[in-house]
Amino acid sequence: MKKIEKYFLYFMLYSMIGWIYEVFLEVVVYRWGFSNRGVLFGPYCPVYGFGAIAFIFTAYRLIKDKPMKKKLLYIPIIFLLCMLIATLIELIASYLCEWTMGKWMWQTYARDYKIHFQGRIALSPSIRFGLGGLLFLYVLQPLFEKLTDKLGEKKVGIVSWLVALVVAVDAIYTFIIK
Repeated sequence: MKKIEKYFLYFMLYSMIGWIYEVFLEVVVYRWGFSNRGVLFGPYCPVYGFGAIAFIFTAYRLIKDKPMKKKLLYIPIIFLLCMLIATLIELIASYLCEWTMGKWMWQTYARDYKIHFQGRIALSPSIRFGLGGLLFLYVLQPLFEKLTDKLGEKKVGIVSWLVALVVAVDAIYTFIIK
């Protein structure tokens, strides 16, 4: 199976899960009301996709295909790795967003946390990223791998190209037309 197509699908699935998580926080937890939390029109936050792919290529290798007892022993290490990776990605993303758009989306509330750096990263979200990484790597990624394996190479290829087309149209709309 072409790995790039599988990883692209993982990237998009995690980007959509990240968007759902962000909207959930905004609507249910903070009760600010709905707003599209992504940089594109569609329901995806690519920063979550990048984070998940980084988790897969680093932390997931430590637990993949290991017996459950050994996987459980790695929980503190996986948590810290995911927390650090995601926090670094969030910091880099804030600089990229500021450079390209003049602001980053979380700058209005990140300073509300007691422990933060320039309103770009904060301890509380970093801890949630570590917990999310555990969920991604221990629960979701094994399920997504089974799903893509079950679909087969041809269907994964078709689905990934269709999703890529939708994202490309979305990017053209967002960055050129709009």
